[in-house]
Amino acid sequence: MRILYGVVGEGMGHAMRSRVVLEHLVRENHEVEIMASGRAVDFLSKRFDEVRKIHGYHLIYEENRVRLGKTVWSNVLAGTGGVPENIAAYFELLTSFRPEVVISDFESWTYLYGKTHNLPVLSIDNMQIISRCTHDDEIVRGYETDFQLARAFVKGKLPFSSEYFITTFFHPPVRKERTRLFPPILRPEIEQAKVIARRGEHLLVYQTAEGNEGLARALASANVECRIYGMRRQIQEEQVEGNLRYMPFSETRFIEDLATARAVIAGGGFTLMGEAVYLQKPMLSVPVRRQFEQILNARYLERLGYGREASQIDAEAVKAFLDIVPRCEEKLASYTQDANRELFRAVDEFLDRAAAGLV
Repeated sequence: MRILYGVVGEGMGHAMRSRVVLEHLVRENHEVEIMASGRAVDFLSKRFDEVRKIHGYHLIYEENRVRLGKTVWSNVLAGTGGVPENIAAYFELLTSFRPEVVISDFESWTYLYGKTHNLPVLSIDNMQIISRCTHDDEIVRGYETDFQLARAFVKGKLPFSSEYFITTFFHPPVRKERTRLFPPILRPEIEQAKVIARRGEHLLVYQTAEGNEGLARALASANVECRIYGMRRQIQEEQVEGNLRYMPFSETRFIEDLATARAVIAGGGFTLMGEAVYLQKPMLSVPVRRQFEQILNARYLERLGYGREASQIDAEAVKAFLDIVPRCEEKLASYTQDANRELFRAVDEFLDRAAAGLV
């Protein structure tokens, strides 16, 4: 089939999991054209032909929180220049590719193309869990307003799609029809890392805020080797300061350090969290404030006993987390996932039904 695939560029999680689904579609001999925004464009262009760049929504972060005012203004300015490019790409599709089905990872332009041309639209992402599942009071407590805003935004993003495939390691009750839950999408590199996974002694730390001296002090007090990624983005080689090892970017080394870590300290992003759960690594999650999706992930992580949520990282939070790591390991030991096979089967079945006019 001819498939139009849209990928939102906010964060790299969407691009990384879309890469996995796209590779599956190509292996199955489907014709695929990709529309993407932000950093997803460069990431996917290295692996696939026919990646069209479009403007997409993005967030502004400062001091581990989303700055709503700056975010709105930045998107307005970017959108002024981006919409004409989107429209040009949109109409170019009318005269060339002629897709038969649309798959969207939280991306609006491909979705709109599908709806206006009466095509089947399949949503594959983790965000729809906010809107299409039921979350009890304990999960949203203290963030009721943020939850309502996030749910309204997600609900309005890809409404009335043909079906929704939601990737998740937690399973709240589904409250809307045409909605199915699947395990997190795993990169091949993470699947392969399962072979070398073991309980090491170091902590893997992923933090993108440079100059976070408070975090450095908290980690130093733990007296455990910490391999830190993201805090010093420009370094070309390891920098060692006591028990802290600041690591240069290397996807291969990062995955190896993840697979052999004692535990993980990071934000509330879904991709790394899902990979940590798959590799059975306890995680201390510090969600970005005012980004409810990360808060949701972290709270379910703690509820399942796979890790702990913290509003900030200090020496006390690190010590408390290390104390419960053995209990988290016991909970994680029962987690199983058959790689991506369940999702791939469902995608193939959806496309078969779409080809037969049954969607």
